[in-house]
Amino acid sequence: MKIGIIGYGKMGKIVEQIALERGHTISFILKNNNCKINKDVDVAIDFSTPNSAFDNINKCLLNNIKIISGTTGWLNKIEQVHLKCRSLNGTFLHASNFSLGANIFFELNKNLSKLISNFNYNVSINEAHHIHKLDKPSGTAITLARDIELNCNNKFKDILIESIRENEVNGVHNIIYESFEDSISITHKAKNRKGFAKGAVITAEWIKDKQGIFTIKDMLKLG
Repeated sequence: MKIGIIGYGKMGKIVEQIALERGHTISFILKNNNCKINKDVDVAIDFSTPNSAFDNINKCLLNNIKIISGTTGWLNKIEQVHLKCRSLNGTFLHASNFSLGANIFFELNKNLSKLISNFNYNVSINEAHHIHKLDKPSGTAITLARDIELNCNNKFKDILIESIRENEVNGVHNIIYESFEDSISITHKAKNRKGFAKGAVITAEWIKDKQGIFTIKDMLKLG
């Protein structure tokens, strides 16, 4: 499969490594908005920046390139991307986290929030990432908070998320359900970036022959 890489920071380099290990070829690497896209590509993988992701994704859709994105911090414009994708009969998938373990964690959080929705618990989320991560809070934390709000009928409106940026932390998300009597907490800790990159490459393999707008749940068949 021919893969295009958008964003060539630490994640982009690991995506390249794993794609080559899995027998794929790299059609292009887009390091900035001035680089040219090679249309001879099966799927583009975007791990760019919040400021450039929207334009990069649109550029791919306009060039009839299937694209998956793991960039967060720009999702206030995602409906515009969906409209563009539908109008062009394109293919697009966004995930706030491509890690298999993190997506299992999402489902665990949904089930737990449903269980406690009728009981007297308060909820808080804290997350930590490396100092290079530009968005705060993380897209994963926002997804976790939105799932809790939906499953608890907005009982926990505007959940407070504590965000820490330090050293080279790969990603830790902790959810705490607290009552007067006890405390329940669940945690996901990424040991390295390979889980995110491998999930993205596997998702690119899955979406290669598909058309439309998808989520990571469609690929993993979770929920």
